[in-house]
Amino acid sequence: MTDKPFKEPKVGGKLDAAAPWMMAVGTLLAVAGFVLTFTLAPLVNGAAVSEPQVIAGTVVANKLLISQKIFYWHVPVAISSFAAVIFSAFYGVRFLMTKRACYDVRSRICMEVALVFVLCVMASGELWERFEWGVWWTWEPRLTTYFILMLMVFAYFILRNAVEDPERRATYSAVLGILICVDVPICFMITRIIPSSVHPVIFRTDSGLSPDMLLPFLLSLFGMMLIAFGLYRLRLRTQIMQDKVARLSDALED
Repeated sequence: MTDKPFKEPKVGGKLDAAAPWMMAVGTLLAVAGFVLTFTLAPLVNGAAVSEPQVIAGTVVANKLLISQKIFYWHVPVAISSFAAVIFSAFYGVRFLMTKRACYDVRSRICMEVALVFVLCVMASGELWERFEWGVWWTWEPRLTTYFILMLMVFAYFILRNAVEDPERRATYSAVLGILICVDVPICFMITRIIPSSVHPVIFRTDSGLSPDMLLPFLLSLFGMMLIAFGLYRLRLRTQIMQDKVARLSDALED
């Protein structure tokens, strides 16, 4: 693999200096969205209870109202995982075009961020399923396609650990990263292709959400995106520094 210093994508500078602040702002936005989820967003109907109950000063006759609040965290995390996979595939394409190691590093780090968010999606999704549907798992179209995406992300890191030659490892990983990205639009569009009452269509002309639901959702979404980008930049800077230290150590040993 080649890695020409004068064409190296920029690392450091304003973006990396801003990364911790991005994560801090993202955390604040996500927390604000979380708070508004329980204070502003209305409750939704769930399964009937044996007798009416008073929740937040409102008489309700459903028991699965609070569990729907997971949506405001679950969906933004899922979208952030999609974004990370897409950028991993982008850098994978750049590697295949240039054979430069710096793009393989970026592709891998994007996939590492994707893995974190994928696990969060699956954990929150399992809680949602258990409380809303009464089961820990069901082979619903959206769940199935995302489960496949998770398995492919796992396979990505298994592949990287299984191949020793750096160039072959980077090439195979780039191709697999692109294949994983192909599953992203399938996951996103599957509820439009195969209508499901379990996973309603959120992004449509009328947004599918009332303003008091849309605000906490958007705050959580932008917060999670900022956290994901901050994680990427911090992890990339750490990796670049580790690589430089390794090169200096090799040079001193020689």
